[in-house]
Amino acid sequence: MNGCRLLCASLLSVVGLLCVNLAQANDDGLEVGSIELASAGPLTFTPRGVLMVGDPKAATVYAVDSEESSTDAAVAYDIADLGAMLQDTLSSKQVEVVDLAVHPKTKSVYCSVTADGEPALVRITAGQCQPINLDKVRHSKIMLPNPPEDKLVGQGRRQRNPRMESITDLAFTGSRLYVSGLAADDSPSTVLEFEFPFHERSRAFRTEIFHAAHGRVEDSSAIRSFIPINIGGEPSLLAGFTCTPLVQFPVQATEKPQKLRGKTIAELGNRNRPLDMVLYEKSGTQYLLIANSARGVMKLSTDAIEQQEGLTEPVKGGASAGLEYDTIKSLEGVKQLDKLDDSRAVVLIDANDRLQLKSIELP
Repeated sequence: MNGCRLLCASLLSVVGLLCVNLAQANDDGLEVGSIELASAGPLTFTPRGVLMVGDPKAATVYAVDSEESSTDAAVAYDIADLGAMLQDTLSSKQVEVVDLAVHPKTKSVYCSVTADGEPALVRITAGQCQPINLDKVRHSKIMLPNPPEDKLVGQGRRQRNPRMESITDLAFTGSRLYVSGLAADDSPSTVLEFEFPFHERSRAFRTEIFHAAHGRVEDSSAIRSFIPINIGGEPSLLAGFTCTPLVQFPVQATEKPQKLRGKTIAELGNRNRPLDMVLYEKSGTQYLLIANSARGVMKLSTDAIEQQEGLTEPVKGGASAGLEYDTIKSLEGVKQLDKLDDSRAVVLIDANDRLQLKSIELP
């Protein structure tokens, strides 16, 4: 009799968990259907593990049920040749990793990739890699309200398709998704804010900055990487631009569509592009870690941001100014990173043209 009771209790527990998971999926507005990605773009997660997938060419963000719920906080990564693993998994000759994000509960690493020219998503657990089937998956989507036209503009080496910069980064905080990129506007640099579950409503602001390395005010370059942060108790976004101003934008100023001048709190050097950033605490101090294309991984304390005066004068000769930073020499070659937990991160490293995926202690 006791065995029967235990079995019934176990079955009820399983059914209860399934009902909770289904209720959460329904609360998130997700429905079963197929996704056809037009391009591979930025990724981020909601705290409950819904994967946000940016598709710049389609000017669309998808919210995808990861269908994972277990927790494995002890997971670690040490993949010496991620490129070869991805090529084998996707049966492709050439694979480029566009972005990665860590599932907040399971600690699996999700990557958006371009495989032989085609977009794909993969999930990596300790020692295993598998493609994510998008043919039948719980999801929802939101289309950007005013993306650039999907066509080439410019001449010669300056020719580009601005649609591919309609989504340059994603971040999720509270119940809101923030999307940086370019819009079809005379002042194209834009941040969009969407409530999740998705609705048609959105809020937008055009970004304007003083670019110290160029010595002028600019509103045409897209944010390359950004992160939500509280400064003096007020919600803000810290945003990095090419060549490399670091700028604070107060979020409360997005209540009405407008052009918003950010405060340039640092100039981190020219001929460089910020690739990714994470925020973390260590020994009671909050730090920002920034991976860069040409200037290594930078570590900055956020303590002085509130008191830091915005830069208003040109910074010449590739010099830095504003907030001070340390370069973490042990993290040379890092292209992407995300927090694994409060004390560790996952990093994608380009080591002599071989991609490595490792978990590290946050410096």
